[in-house]
Amino acid sequence: MTVATAGHRTPAGPEPAGVDNRLVVGGATLTWRALPLPVLPEPSAVLAHSAVHALTAARQHAVYGTELLLSSASRVDAAMRVELLDAGFTVSVLDDDGAHPSVPARPRAAEPGRLWLLTSGSTGRPKRVGHTLDTLTTVRADQPDRTWLCPYAPGTYAWWQVVTLSLTQPGQHLVVVEPDELDDWPTVAAAHGVDAASGTPTFWRRTLYRDAAALARVPLRQITLGGEPVDQAILDQLRDIFPAARISWIYASSEVGASIVVHDGRAGFPVDWLDRETPGRPTLSVVDDELVVTSPFHGAGLAGPVRTGDRVQVRDDRVLITGRLDSDEINVGGSKVSAGVVRGVLAEHPAVAWARVTGRRAPVLGRMVVAEVVLAPTEHLDTAEAALVRWCADRLPEYAVPRRIRVLTEIPVKESLKSDV
Repeated sequence: MTVATAGHRTPAGPEPAGVDNRLVVGGATLTWRALPLPVLPEPSAVLAHSAVHALTAARQHAVYGTELLLSSASRVDAAMRVELLDAGFTVSVLDDDGAHPSVPARPRAAEPGRLWLLTSGSTGRPKRVGHTLDTLTTVRADQPDRTWLCPYAPGTYAWWQVVTLSLTQPGQHLVVVEPDELDDWPTVAAAHGVDAASGTPTFWRRTLYRDAAALARVPLRQITLGGEPVDQAILDQLRDIFPAARISWIYASSEVGASIVVHDGRAGFPVDWLDRETPGRPTLSVVDDELVVTSPFHGAGLAGPVRTGDRVQVRDDRVLITGRLDSDEINVGGSKVSAGVVRGVLAEHPAVAWARVTGRRAPVLGRMVVAEVVLAPTEHLDTAEAALVRWCADRLPEYAVPRRIRVLTEIPVKESLKSDV
């Protein structure tokens, strides 16, 4: 890569502590220190051509504190580019030849040290949330040496969580996979000694569906799930393959940072964590079935309680996150159905690799529950719909049983590694 460097600038501070950690990206093995430092105007919105270009922009920010919004080009459409230019960002495509900038009509002064994230857009168009490298760095205690897999889209909150860990902690090496490598990531991971991996439940389900044997050959000691509701079925499936690994699920968002971390192998978090105030840690509350978080890792301007838009249910001694408020609740003839609860029941069936549950308009009832499923490759149900309807009928109220179940042949996944479950 022949990116022009920014050697004429004065570094904002010392090199990050993880600067000599190993990176495997784009078929090459190098270190953070070996990455070139691109010349970036401030404030800069960088649309990275590939994973290695995203990493160079991250290191550039860590060294110089350049005000930066980082994304893959595919996540930023023409309308968003106009929005960024109107907000005073120089929008640059970063590739092997350097940065190719589009300059705003009304430039503004930069805010040194500011990092901007684009939200996933689950509630509409993505919006910008301000952070710093410090607020994105939530793992601060010394960690055992690990080689992490990073499958996330550049610039997302989950991407920054893995990247800041490698930047700030010696011994935290990184193997980055591009979107076209996702189908074969276990082979890449095994070849480079990956022993820790973070992904969405859809990412893990899709890997299990495509090649569980290849996944089992990866020597994982740490497995992390987040970004979507995490049910007991996927936790149990991963435990069966990796009985000695630590399996963690994390609730995090661009707005409130990493707020919940659970290591006990159970879906949800303990009910006695609610309304517990501990210095330096998030406070979790439930208001009208919605998770509310007060977090020290919040984005700029989001101090105090933040309504997350995520629906929760308290069941026995656990608090379960079932989905988004605007999509999880289905009103069937006046009875409220949680799509997440129905999805969890379907996911518990041994023949189901993945499920999505939604509401559809229906006469008389107004809405009815429908589902899409992907069957496990080793399972064959000649009458899948009838069998799964019976399974749900034995476990759910009559009004919550799906009236239509469609069988798909592949688990759908977006660039975010989610599938809108």
